[in-house]
Amino acid sequence: MPILTRRHFIYSCAAAIAASRVVRANDNPVRIGITPVFLTDLTSTLRIWQTYLEQRISRPVLFVQRDTYREIVNNLLAERLDFAWICGYPYIAHHQRLRLAAVPIYRGQPLYHSNLIVPKRDTSTRTITDLKGKVFAYTDPDSNSGFLVPRFRLLKAGLDPNKFFRKTFISAGHRNAIEAVSAGLADGACVDGYVWDTLARFSPDITDQTRLVKQSPSYAFPPIVAGPAASPELYLHLSDILKKMGKDPEAVVILDRLNIDGFGSGQSSDYNSIGEMASALGELHHVS
Repeated sequence: MPILTRRHFIYSCAAAIAASRVVRANDNPVRIGITPVFLTDLTSTLRIWQTYLEQRISRPVLFVQRDTYREIVNNLLAERLDFAWICGYPYIAHHQRLRLAAVPIYRGQPLYHSNLIVPKRDTSTRTITDLKGKVFAYTDPDSNSGFLVPRFRLLKAGLDPNKFFRKTFISAGHRNAIEAVSAGLADGACVDGYVWDTLARFSPDITDQTRLVKQSPSYAFPPIVAGPAASPELYLHLSDILKKMGKDPEAVVILDRLNIDGFGSGQSSDYNSIGEMASALGELHHVS
């Protein structure tokens, strides 16, 4: 281990002070919206990510947490947020006003799946159609994996999603839906496979009480998008920073906590399959 000399110490302190001054030079924070997801220690992770971004943007960064995608998107469109990490469903509904800033890379690809899960004690369910007359947890009415996918599966099977289950409820998040199934409050749910995998890694006591029944085809990963408030310069700057994280040694801890490999580029056409499902269900105009 190298010895920290007095000169090195002085240089390190000077650099830290200079960096903090640069960040404070502009009082307008870059506002980034997120919804509660899966993180074991969300506050700690966001604090580290915030510092990382501030040092590279040279502006304060503020993470703004809301409970639903709709709240986040409404704030984006009202210019109360600059960026947000949202689902592909609200993105494709508003893609003319939102710009793809970066798409997470998970297990080498910018893709994820919807997982149909049931309580561990349920050893007979093989498909969503086996849950007729049961209690089903939807994660968010603007979620692709947690709302569109299960309803589209029923529609394709010739069934009415509005009448198929005995009872449904909105869990307000993928983790909440997994916990509801784990505790037996719901007989099934479709959840973001990335969130389920991440919980299985960090909180296996929750996922161990569920059983993965079926995995959907792959869909474009929920993106980080820019709203109308983000200037072209800020959009390009943050996009570039995010896309370089995968090769930045200083980003290793952040990416590990987020359980992703890094960020890449994307195109709006990558999300067309989500838009097609929403249109088939008559749901697309409900996103506001």
